[in-house]
Amino acid sequence: MKFREMRRKDKQVMDDMVVEILANGEYGVLSTISENGYPYGVPVNYSYHDEGIYFHCAKTGHKLDNIKFNDKVSFCIVTDTELEPEEFSTKYKSIIAFGTAAEVEGDEKKKALMKLIEKYAGSQMDKAGNYINKEQSSTVIIKVTLEHITGKAKL
Repeated sequence: MKFREMRRKDKQVMDDMVVEILANGEYGVLSTISENGYPYGVPVNYSYHDEGIYFHCAKTGHKLDNIKFNDKVSFCIVTDTELEPEEFSTKYKSIIAFGTAAEVEGDEKKKALMKLIEKYAGSQMDKAGNYINKEQSSTVIIKVTLEHITGKAKL
């Protein structure tokens, strides 16, 4: 599949900053396509590891319906924003990733749950094992396998 080239190459960032944004972003916006043709964008907590973006969700809902309809998704992260009113501008770092989304199971699911807990509740790691065992059956983990990614920044 051919993806469009970034228009503002002067703001393009290289691989090391792309990985930094992926690893350290607080949340991302997952965009999917509904059966009615409308796009659906929803903010989600996520983790980035094993060259994929992982997020959790309930066993039913709009996101899963859309992924079952069309597994192609995009994922956007924006970090380090700072308004610059005197310049009518904003400092930022961002990425847009394109890929396919699919549910994961077994050891990959457990690892993804652990990575999410490490990222968002690191101070509670002593409780992580019990939490995962309790919640694993009622939680779906989706992996976005990355096919194309671009990064942009105004520092």
